[in-house]
Amino acid sequence: MHGIAQTVIHFLFSLGGLGLLLLGTLDSSFLVLPLGNDLLMVALTANHREHMFYYVAMATAGSIIGVTLAHWVSSKTGQKAIEGGKKSGQVQYVERQMKKYGGLAIGVAALAPPGFPFTAFIVVSAALQYPLKRMVAIVGACRLVRFLVEGFLALIYGHRIIAMAKSPGLQVFLILLIVVSIAASVFSVWGWVRKGRTRTA
Repeated sequence: MHGIAQTVIHFLFSLGGLGLLLLGTLDSSFLVLPLGNDLLMVALTANHREHMFYYVAMATAGSIIGVTLAHWVSSKTGQKAIEGGKKSGQVQYVERQMKKYGGLAIGVAALAPPGFPFTAFIVVSAALQYPLKRMVAIVGACRLVRFLVEGFLALIYGHRIIAMAKSPGLQVFLILLIVVSIAASVFSVWGWVRKGRTRTA
């Protein structure tokens, strides 16, 4: 597993901006990749300072593509995707925030650090028929700001970041993060497939 995880990390790093585009798309749709795109953004910028704005653009584009995909799927399922007597606490929370703050809630979710249920805000708001163009504009602007901040931090603390990345402790953490992300993503996709089968039946 250690060798596989290292291979995945090196592969994504070798892709450069395309890796950010891929991770951004996955992270903003239905897969669980906490810290993935942020860490890759910082690592790439620390190693290739001259490409910082390119990395920011690719990471932002990935988020926009992922949000568009998530919105398309969720808007098709409509209100049924979040209805029922067994609503999770997370869904109820997102519904309350969306009804109270609207686009501001989506913007805060897009700016919030990893661990915040960003995808839940996209899925629930899309199911509530929140306009796609408005959502893309909000997410695109907020993610652009977020990745710019990460990029400038990487420029300032680049050498320290590279030294930390080589530490065994951080490498073990990244490996565990990949394993947990894969497991959570499989569970997430399986849940949506099961819902689709239930609605079809």
